[in-house]
Amino acid sequence: MTRTEARERLMQLLFQMEIQNDYSDEIKNNYIDDHFKNDHQLSYAIKLCNAVIQHLPEIDAKLNESSSKWNIQRMAKVDLAITRLAMGEVLYMDDIPDAVAINEAVDMAKKYSAEDSRKFINGVLGQIVKQKHA
Repeated sequence: MTRTEARERLMQLLFQMEIQNDYSDEIKNNYIDDHFKNDHQLSYAIKLCNAVIQHLPEIDAKLNESSSKWNIQRMAKVDLAITRLAMGEVLYMDDIPDAVAINEAVDMAKKYSAEDSRKFINGVLGQIVKQKHA
């Protein structure tokens, strides 16, 4: 699978976890085993998923700070999953260029979310990158 496909699958996992309000290792490991077994993206998937889940309170705090009009409780769950995933790449995966993480998130929003979501996600992630480099 491609890196883009891996991101989409991880976004779906984060969406599922948010809907079920269950970020357990059991859910994560079962999903990764089912969707990434013997795939060359396996190590990427594990690293990114672990980064997002381990740093979820910090990611959500930064997300709330960067989205002045919306807090995470008001965000569409798919937008939240996309944004958290991209923030995991931007903040915790140095081998992924920030621009790539943002572009991939915007592309996912175009595919899975409402028209205005991609602008919102792009703006929030732009703020996160500015804060990261400040």
